[in-house]
Order: sequence, then structure tokens, then C-alpha cells
Amino acid sequence: MTTFEKPQIIVHIQKGLNYTVFDCKWVPCSAKFVTMGNFARGTGVIQVYEIQRGDLKLLREIEKAKPIKCGTFGAASLQQRYLATGDFDGNLHIWNLEAPEMPVYSVKGHKEIINTIDGIGGLGIGEGAPEIVTGSRDGTVKVWDPRQKDDPVANMEPAQGENKRDCWTVAFGNAYNQEERVVCAGYDNGDIKLFDLRNMSLRWETNIKNGVCSLEFDRKDISMNKLVATSLEGKFHVFDMRTQHPTKGFASVTEKAHKSTIWQVRHLPQNRELFLTAGGAGSLHLWKYEYPIHRSKKDSEGVEMGVAGSVSLLQNVTLSTQPVSSLDWSPDKRGLCICSSFDQTVRVLIVTKLQTI
Repeated sequence: MTTFEKPQIIVHIQKGLNYTVFDCKWVPCSAKFVTMGNFARGTGVIQVYEIQRGDLKLLREIEKAKPIKCGTFGAASLQQRYLATGDFDGNLHIWNLEAPEMPVYSVKGHKEIINTIDGIGGLGIGEGAPEIVTGSRDGTVKVWDPRQKDDPVANMEPAQGENKRDCWTVAFGNAYNQEERVVCAGYDNGDIKLFDLRNMSLRWETNIKNGVCSLEFDRKDISMNKLVATSLEGKFHVFDMRTQHPTKGFASVTEKAHKSTIWQVRHLPQNRELFLTAGGAGSLHLWKYEYPIHRSKKDSEGVEMGVAGSVSLLQNVTLSTQPVSSLDWSPDKRGLCICSSFDQTVRVLIVTKLQTI
């Protein structure tokens, strides 16, 4: 691929903020996005921006008592577009951004900070009930149905006597019908655990030797296909989730992007073989996954096992001297992306030539 054919990552708009921003998400079916974080005075903040004529217009600023770590629209209907957030005090809130004074749902979900959140069953993505999953420093992963008050519908916690590990990332997947659904969780010690919500069981676990910063299935609403896990030491792993071997688990390919932490991974909504990783040195890397000729083979005893594909780097760019802490592709416009970094800046990016890859 020549330089002219390669995708280009272009900063379209960038805006400095007066607070530390931890997460940013597109508001579905709009040119708006939300940023979440905390002011220096210790309070939380949600801002709503709209892209207008090549600039960002602040539509609303909402200040809350506790710093806000993460958010998702994944369990909301396209009509309501409610934002679910996790804060430093372990609270899960769901907000109507049109009337944000009081949450429409509130629960003290965890004893410590909610590091990570994901949603399913909303936005027309994923079969089944709307659900939210939260992961916390208290070592637990909990699944919530916003229609059910106070108690989680599932609670994955360490067994008695087991050390509690800080859960850094969670992701829904396999929601291809009304019954099937999994949650994948990544922990500070490198553990990855795949929980089957249908059978309420641990389906698979592995360890990637370094803290797991981000997990994402290439699609939430199909039979499990691929899972990307990123880690502290600049490595990421792509697991082929189609074939699970009884002892070897899922086949995977490992790639070292750079020396610093890979904070986030996000698959392009319009092409699941392309994904973007965000790095601790302020960089973004765009990758493409290529499947092998045969995705499974038989081992020496005739049992099916997966075969991993390969990963190639399409483009990379350095945006900041500080880590890029969050990123989100627009679900509506191919190649439009937002990211936030610890230099208190939010950037709107355009990634070109994606439709030709």
C-alpha cells in the first residue's frame, strides 16, 4: 500500500478543557458528543458538545458531586439516549441529558471507584434486555438491568479467600439472540475472564502477564468472533473467539505497538477488521486484522482448535505528549472519531480512505 493509498488520521478540531477528562462518547444519531471527568476542586463534570461549521459548541455543562470516570449509551433506546455513568464513589447513575438535575436511575453499585462500564440491548445493538456492566477497584463485576432497582442481575466477585483484583475493563459480547450474552473482564494482574450470563458460569480465563487496560469484541451483537485485549507494556492480543479448545482455549496473535501503555481499543463500527488503539505516549495506531486461510484445525487428538490471523499497522499519529485516555468512533459517520487525553484536550479526528481498505 503506497503512502497515497494509506488511511490518514487528521485532527479536525481540538479543544482545551478546564478539567481532567476520563471518557468521551458520541451521542447516537447526532453530531454531538459528551465528555466526562473531574474538576480540580474534586467535583464531577459532564459536558455536551456539538460540531457546528468546523468548530465545537458547548451545549451543556453538568456538575456533579463526585468525579465521573466512565460512561456509555449502550443500554439506552435511540429515542431516549440516556447516558449511564460510573463515578469515583462507586455510584452507577443514568442521566437524561435534557433534564440532568436528578438521575433517572441511581444505585450505589460498588464499594470503590467504578473504573469501567459498558452497555448492551440499546441503540438497536444486541438482542435481549437492556443491561449495563460495571467493573470496579473493589474486585467485582456487576450486571445491571435499569428496569430493576437496587440489585444487580449478576455479580461476579472473587471466591472467599481469593485476592480481589482491580477490574480495569469490561465488555459485552455474543448478544446475537434473546438468551445468549457474555461479559469479558480484564484485571490489573493480567487476568482475562469470560463470563457466560446465560449459564451464570465462568466460560474461559487466561492471563496476558500485564495489566489489561481495555477489552472489546469486534461486534457485540454477533456470535463471538474476535476479542482485542490491550495491556500496560504496549502489547495487544487478538483472540479468535470462534473456536474454543477444551485445554488451549482460544487462539490469539500478539503485537507490540510501542513501549507505553495501550489505554484503549475501538473497532470501526462499519468494518470490524479495522481497529484503533490509543497509547500512553499520546499516539493512535490504526490496525487491520487478516484472517488465516482456515480459522480452525484439528489437533493431534482430532479436537478442533482455532487458528489466529495476522495484524498489520495501517497508520499511526502522535497527538499529544500525554496519554490518550479514551476514544470513540462515530456510529453514524465512517471515519469520524473523538478522543480525549490527559493534557485536558478533546480532539475530533477524521480518518480518511477507510472505505477502500
